[in-house]
Amino acid sequence: MPTPIWLFDLDNTLHNASHAIFPAINVKMNVFIQRLLEQRGLPSDEAVVNALRFDYWQRYGTTMQGMVKHHQVNAAEFLHETHAIDELASMVRAERGLLRLLRRLPGHKILLTNAPRRYAHELMRQLGLHRDFRRQISVEMMRVHGHMRPKPSRQFLRKLLARERVRASRCVLVEDTLANLKAAKAVGMRTVWITQFLPNQSTLVSRPSYVDVKVKSVRRLAGNFRRLSA
Repeated sequence: MPTPIWLFDLDNTLHNASHAIFPAINVKMNVFIQRLLEQRGLPSDEAVVNALRFDYWQRYGTTMQGMVKHHQVNAAEFLHETHAIDELASMVRAERGLLRLLRRLPGHKILLTNAPRRYAHELMRQLGLHRDFRRQISVEMMRVHGHMRPKPSRQFLRKLLARERVRASRCVLVEDTLANLKAAKAVGMRTVWITQFLPNQSTLVSRPSYVDVKVKSVRRLAGNFRRLSA
């Protein structure tokens, strides 16, 4: 395999978002959604709000996409309100020596996250990785023909390949979300499934055919590079 381009997801890939950050974001999303539903005279109890938030995330890759598509919400306003976390630094949980581990990987590294820019930049700074990634691509930057197209958009992944001027086979997407890995494989990328920080029993699930390598953590990437090169 030629020198790879590593495309890293952020939440639950480079750090444990399920520990405290995702619960905090979910609370903020629920407050936003409940307020909007109440303003429009729609059912807004906890079960309805939770179901809506999760359904949109599953269907579109981000809850934001569903809110924009079905409720005409301003994307920037939604992202700002739901990801502004004052206590972010105290919530971060990640593997020790993360920077050293990533520096063992040959090639360039790009952050590719469905999270908003300010949140992603601050987290990368907290993780000590902000200087070692060639580029940080946040959800606001994932656009095709002027429309936001976050992961798992195959259209955006193809646009990214064209912009980077690289063949899909040189790129490795490292992710915790299977839908995003499936899309990446469909456009010809190599795929790595990280399972350590997932709140379910993903470690017990067999490796799907569109996942080239399944590992518990980023710590195992360098040791599995040959499997990606096969």
